[in-house]
Amino acid sequence: MMQLAPGSLITVDVEKPAAGGRMLARHERRVLLVSGAIPGERVTARVERAAKGVLYAEAIDIVSASPDRRAITGDWRCGGNVLAHVSYPRQLELKAEIIQDGFTRIGHLPLPAKPAIIGSPEQAYRMRARLHARGGRLGFFREGSHELCDATMTGQLLVSTHQWIAEAEDVLRRERLTGLAGVEIAETMAGDQRACHLELHAGIDAERFRALARELTGLSAERTDQPGVVRLFGTTTLTDSIRVNDDGRASELRLGRDVRAFFQGNRFLLQPLVRHVVSRVGSGPVVDLYAGVGLFGLSCATAGARRVTLVEGDLISGADLQRNAETFADAVQVERRSVEAFVRSARFAPDATVIVDPPRTGMTRDAVQGIIRGGPARVVYVSCDVATLARDARALVDAGYELQDVSGMDLFPNTAHIETIAVFSRPPASSNT
Repeated sequence: MMQLAPGSLITVDVEKPAAGGRMLARHERRVLLVSGAIPGERVTARVERAAKGVLYAEAIDIVSASPDRRAITGDWRCGGNVLAHVSYPRQLELKAEIIQDGFTRIGHLPLPAKPAIIGSPEQAYRMRARLHARGGRLGFFREGSHELCDATMTGQLLVSTHQWIAEAEDVLRRERLTGLAGVEIAETMAGDQRACHLELHAGIDAERFRALARELTGLSAERTDQPGVVRLFGTTTLTDSIRVNDDGRASELRLGRDVRAFFQGNRFLLQPLVRHVVSRVGSGPVVDLYAGVGLFGLSCATAGARRVTLVEGDLISGADLQRNAETFADAVQVERRSVEAFVRSARFAPDATVIVDPPRTGMTRDAVQGIIRGGPARVVYVSCDVATLARDARALVDAGYELQDVSGMDLFPNTAHIETIAVFSRPPASSNT
């Protein structure tokens, strides 16, 4: 087998998509993961590196192009737009294949068909972004590097957000402001509220950055060498109104969140995602683990669920959750502790639904086993990582749950990410006759 050093050129036939946005090909029985390609194409690729027997490469010449290839502008490595060269309908197909492959290969749970994927507008969809700061410039890091790139070229943010970034860069240069490490930007679905949180290096005076508050709802800052947050302007709490169903004003949920709190990032698919999850919940009590600021659990309460328990251990999101839950009185119970601590002794009602929306690493083993011991009738699992979802799905199925439904929402078009929703149910116990 010929050794291929970085920089070597090889021509390969691209077979299928792989997680992470690259495409799988083979060369002399070795797996090759190629960026910038589409399944069905023949490409010449430049080898970048080898790791654990797998070659990584970039397509530099398209010998035989797919009809789904499209021209791109800007740098696809900026903002993770690794699929920007693929027509959008084909992107959705590829992401469905990635979900199907993950369940088959990792979870050993073959899906009978590709899951349905709900798409998104490709431009101006992001409600949240983290910008890095370098030498008076603000931007994303290029994929796989610490090299700053212009967030404007990605098309992911609103035009007004791009304008604020440009004005902020002018202020940083004009005022000679140094010591800024990064900026968290959060916006409402409508884009009518925008707050920012500044991450400052040690010893930096936050007050000097007040000038960045122009056109913002609120501005806050914190230093790496000091606890606590300084509010520089306005309010850094954003409020959205989400219509959980079409039953009138009573179906609207007002949800507030701090600029630093985790929240789903796609303004166009936020409401469809909520409705999708709520429609998969059973008629009994609801337990929302990893509840965040209350997006799913409080939506269930808004839709009529009588008993909802929300569990959140993060201090920032937990404080927002507590406030958001106040209007629901006794119908909602908030547990501000870790999921693992809660499920350690939890016993769910026989008809309960558990909603989980864990971080990219998936649920911990203790969390999975706690849910299994608690024995809810249904688990609705919202995941931003197919691999960890498939792993946890295997554990639930091994414990007697049935995989009922898998679907996807493309919260980050043109990127390799896909939000997957899986529903598991526990078969009713058979009765002796």
